[in-house]
Amino acid sequence: MGADRADRRRFSRRARRPGGRGLSAPVLLACGALLLSGCASMPDSGDVRRVDSSPRSDVDSQVRVYGVSPGKGEQPAELVSGFLEATTSDEENFGTAKEYLTKSAIKRWQPFAATTVLEQAPDVRVETDPGDRDGSGKTVVLSGKRIAVVDDTHAYKPDEQPYEERIHLTLSGSEWRIDGPPRGLILGESDFQRIYRSVNKYYFADLGPDAEESRAGDNVLVADPVYVRRRIDPVTATVKALLDGPTGWLEPVVSSSFPRGAALGSPGERLSLDDSNALKIRLNDRAARISAPRCARMAAQTLFTVQDLGEGSSQVSGVRLERQNGSELCALSSDGARAYAPDGVEGHPRHQYFVDFEHRMVRLSDDEERPRPVPGPFGADGAGLGSVAVSRDERDVAGVTADGQSLYVSELAAAAERGKVRLRSRGGSVEHGLTAPSWDGLGGLWVADRDPRQPRLLRLRGGTGPADEVALPRLDGGRITALRVSADGSRIAMLVKRSGHTTLRLGRIERRGTEAAPKLSVGALRAVAPKLEDVDTFSWAGDSRLVVAGRESDGVQQLQYVETDGSPSNVPEVPGPNGVQSIGASEDQTRPLIAETRENGIVRLLPNTDWKTVDQDGSGPVYPG
Repeated sequence: MGADRADRRRFSRRARRPGGRGLSAPVLLACGALLLSGCASMPDSGDVRRVDSSPRSDVDSQVRVYGVSPGKGEQPAELVSGFLEATTSDEENFGTAKEYLTKSAIKRWQPFAATTVLEQAPDVRVETDPGDRDGSGKTVVLSGKRIAVVDDTHAYKPDEQPYEERIHLTLSGSEWRIDGPPRGLILGESDFQRIYRSVNKYYFADLGPDAEESRAGDNVLVADPVYVRRRIDPVTATVKALLDGPTGWLEPVVSSSFPRGAALGSPGERLSLDDSNALKIRLNDRAARISAPRCARMAAQTLFTVQDLGEGSSQVSGVRLERQNGSELCALSSDGARAYAPDGVEGHPRHQYFVDFEHRMVRLSDDEERPRPVPGPFGADGAGLGSVAVSRDERDVAGVTADGQSLYVSELAAAAERGKVRLRSRGGSVEHGLTAPSWDGLGGLWVADRDPRQPRLLRLRGGTGPADEVALPRLDGGRITALRVSADGSRIAMLVKRSGHTTLRLGRIERRGTEAAPKLSVGALRAVAPKLEDVDTFSWAGDSRLVVAGRESDGVQQLQYVETDGSPSNVPEVPGPNGVQSIGASEDQTRPLIAETRENGIVRLLPNTDWKTVDQDGSGPVYPG
């Protein structure tokens, strides 16, 4: 009897329309990929409709998942399984899950203290309890493979290791109930991806001594990805997360314009977009005396944070911030927010660039099928280039010679001159010379010197100014083989080779010192593509997203998108060409990918087409950046 009841629970989840009671006709049924652990209870009338299981339909679907209350006489393993099932529901306060707990445990249980993400739902087994002399207590062990943890600030952190946790149960009358619940939630990866979505909060870059020389001024927004529940008041949850401040990893290099302690005017307030997709937020008294310029920056942070939470494909049209009494602090439309838009430092790339077989720099626009040499000395015969980088505004270009020993910087103009060597390596070979350079959106040019005797990471102010050495954390015998700096200049992604394997690491760029003597450092390196044993190449592909080509332990190369917090992206996978050696992408996701492959040279993926060769012998494709 008990086993049958447990089996019925495993395969029963109710699908309801928002605001409905029970099942009504027509009802959507979703099985397998969407509900993951089973099908909804079968209705006896109404239409049966196919539910698309694509990532996009997961966001838009009206299906809601609800837990099942504990049955009579359930044994400890069944009860814990039912509790775990109930925590995957779309109930705001986990009312059904709490039915599995004792009264005292309900008060202690904090479901949002942390979320443990496992490779799959945990195994459940009953453990003999040495202290259970009268049969009134039982211990149930959960086990599996942990892949990540989401903390109470909604920040995702990859953390692969074996998982085991003990849950204690006691008899409450004649029924078992949990009196020692787990810390937070425990979810399999598929349930986590169904229940949660990644959103970018935005904070202003702390440019320190670089603020005066920044081409973008001090209005540089930096993305800080967090996870919120998809269907449980995502607008309110996202705004609260923004007001709570940046996540711990990013906090040292950004700041919020919201005053410390700023919060929603009412703790129970629920935010939603109006019919014109505008958002109104009433704040507590901590924000009552904010100046108009500062309030505009607060509104800009808010607008870009919630911009993708509009209905359908619509984005937020504006934000109005109010005082506790309802009077207006400030209002900012989407047009007015353009001065703060992240694409102000990312630029609007018009071309893709690479080096042709004659070691010249060439470029392509989207409507061109064959590349043309760029204007200026880098596009001339005898340029002798091995790798290139273009400034975000496509006015300046940096190039490393084919032997990897010299860095030149020039304007991208017909009358420009090559000029002098801006940086020289003494590594003696391409492998031990300079990496391909990278421009941030502030005007800085970044490059690593791989000279084994003196490896360095350097930043050239304005591209042609002094080369400032950047302090690095210990790489434990590893060395940098490639790098790309984010447009906002606050993060750097690097390939680090160590013990025969190359991994992708992300570090935050910290700026201290003075304008005359800046002190730059890279801190808190973390893995970005933890499932890949070797990463061959990567590129920034969004405010908090990278496209990566690499291999898992099976040795088969994959092309995938990953978020900067190490979580898998919800962008659909792209079928990659064989043998990708280098890849270029734009933060503007409407732009095509361009890649260098072993067999077909430079290939490009335009929208709604397949990969197509544009140059059989080219190398090092890049977008500005």
